[in-house]
Amino acid sequence: MSVFPVPVDMVLLIASRLIHYPGNDFDRDLEWMMNELENETQGETKEAWTSIVQLFQSMPLEELKKIYVETFDWKEKTGLYLTAQELGDSRKRGAALIKLQKLINEAGFDRLDGELADYIPMLYEFLAVAQENPAVERLKRRLAAATFRISENIEEKNPYALVFKRLMTDVFLAPSVEELENLKKERETADLEELPYPLMYDA
Repeated sequence: MSVFPVPVDMVLLIASRLIHYPGNDFDRDLEWMMNELENETQGETKEAWTSIVQLFQSMPLEELKKIYVETFDWKEKTGLYLTAQELGDSRKRGAALIKLQKLINEAGFDRLDGELADYIPMLYEFLAVAQENPAVERLKRRLAAATFRISENIEEKNPYALVFKRLMTDVFLAPSVEELENLKKERETADLEELPYPLMYDA
């Protein structure tokens, strides 16, 4: 992890708001981000995140909405739900979501209305404010793997790519080869378990 003056919790909060769906109040969120960054000591990380926020400020809102939907709603590998990144559409997601909700509640927080407990932008915010403990550290490793997977599968010209690349530089440690392999196996096993009986094909 790089050493930098901008606090990790602020980076997580900025990243979270950048990858929320850009609603009509998005300009206000961007203004908040710029104000927070202006109060930080000069440094490479401050410059990088300032440039990212300025890029989003320069883009028409309707164009950004279109890019958002195409990036996160239509593509499995860049989806914004942690357990979907880990398990695909497996039935195991239900139990995993319950465990995440329990972790959030036990830390004294609640999830956003209308969002599942594994919504990655919300989990970034949770990491920014949660007290460190073994369960939160495990969640951080899981988010590192999901963030890495998204960063590897998003096109470089996509403005959201900058957010995930910087998160892997400023917040998360890159997952090990073993962790990525286990993640792949979990998804593949979960997908196979979805089949209730062997498929039969006509000759």
